[in-house]
Amino acid sequence: MKLILNIDKAFEETRITIEGPELDENIQELIDFISGREQQFLVGKKGDMQHILKPDDVHYFHTVNENVIAITQADSFILKEKLYELEAMLPTKKFIRISKSVIANLNQLSRFEASFNGTLCVYFKSGKKEYVSRTYVPTIKEVLQLNRRK
Repeated sequence: MKLILNIDKAFEETRITIEGPELDENIQELIDFISGREQQFLVGKKGDMQHILKPDDVHYFHTVNENVIAITQADSFILKEKLYELEAMLPTKKFIRISKSVIANLNQLSRFEASFNGTLCVYFKSGKKEYVSRTYVPTIKEVLQLNRRK
């Protein structure tokens, strides 16, 4: 990747141009950073208390009875955001949709177990597990292969 920065007082406005042969992970990371998509924290509710959560500490997000729940190593918290909102704000290099109702933190995955019906069972470092829908299996494989090449 080649980065060119041109600072000149003659410019009336800031303009960002990103050029490349394809939209790869590095370019997506730049776009996420520039657009502020890498949120620093989330607010989760447990009982009457509001807790500040770092996205990196969350193992996965899932929906239960129209509530979005953030699962961490030790606890779970109700969020006000919807899954599609979380998917738009979380960094794409760390979080991936594994089913209609679950977004997983790739850094918190422990292992996979293939199932006879074409789905995958994902185990998290916390010991909890979720299932990857068949429609999301190719995406998971692609992301894992990209991370393995690094």
